[in-house]
Amino acid sequence: MIRFYFHPTPNPTKIALFLEEAGLPYEVIPVDTSKGEQHAPAFRAINPNGKVPAIVDTEGPAGKEARVFDSTAILLYLAEKTGKFLGSAEDRPGLLSWLSFLSSGFGPFSGQAVHFQFAAPAGLDYAVNRYRREAERHYQVLNDHLEGRTYIVGETYTIADISAWGWLDRASFVLKNTDDPLAPYPNLKRLFETVNARAAVVRARAVGTDHAFKNINDEETNRALYPSNYSTAA
Repeated sequence: MIRFYFHPTPNPTKIALFLEEAGLPYEVIPVDTSKGEQHAPAFRAINPNGKVPAIVDTEGPAGKEARVFDSTAILLYLAEKTGKFLGSAEDRPGLLSWLSFLSSGFGPFSGQAVHFQFAAPAGLDYAVNRYRREAERHYQVLNDHLEGRTYIVGETYTIADISAWGWLDRASFVLKNTDDPLAPYPNLKRLFETVNARAAVVRARAVGTDHAFKNINDEETNRALYPSNYSTAA
C-alpha cells in the first residue's frame, strides 16, 4: 500500500496521475499546506523539507517500509517498482535528462512565475519579468524538443510526460493574462492534450476532492507557505 501525502497542487497531482495510471493501491492523506500541516513533526519525519508530495510505501525494497519525497524521485521510484512508464533501456539517458530539466528548471521557474505574478507584493517588476521570461524560455526549449515527436522520450508515454503535464495544466497561471497560453507552443499544446485525454487524468483530478482544503489567503496561509519571509521571533 502507498500512503500518499497530497495537496491539490501541480507536483502532487503528477503522483496522483501515476498512481491512477499504474493501478497501484494507495491511501490519500491530505496535507493542508495553507494551514501549515507540512511543518508538523510527523510529516517532517517523512519529508524533512516540509513539502508535498511524499509517499510511504509499506511494501518497499526487501519488504521494508520506504519513505520517498520530491515528485521526480517518487515518479522514478514508482516507475521502477512497477516497471511502468520508464520507456526502453535506450531511452534511459534521455529520460533522466528530461526529468532533471523538468524538476530543476521547468517546474521551479513555473512555480516562481506563479508566485511573483499572483502572491508577491506589488512593485517587484524585475522578479515578475525574470521568472515569467525564464518560464517562457523553458516552455520554448521543451516545445522545440517535441518537434516531430509524440512524447518527450522515445516512442511511448513515460513519467517525463506525466511530470510535464502537472505544470502544463497550470499554464494559464504561469503565463498570466493569456487567453490561450499554450498557443505559442504548439508542440507543448499537443503533448498536453494527448496526456490530458487519458482516462486516468479524470481519476487523478478527483483525488482529494472529498477533502475541504483551506482556500483563503490570509496571514496564517502566508506564514505557512512562506515561513522564510517571517523572522522566528515574529
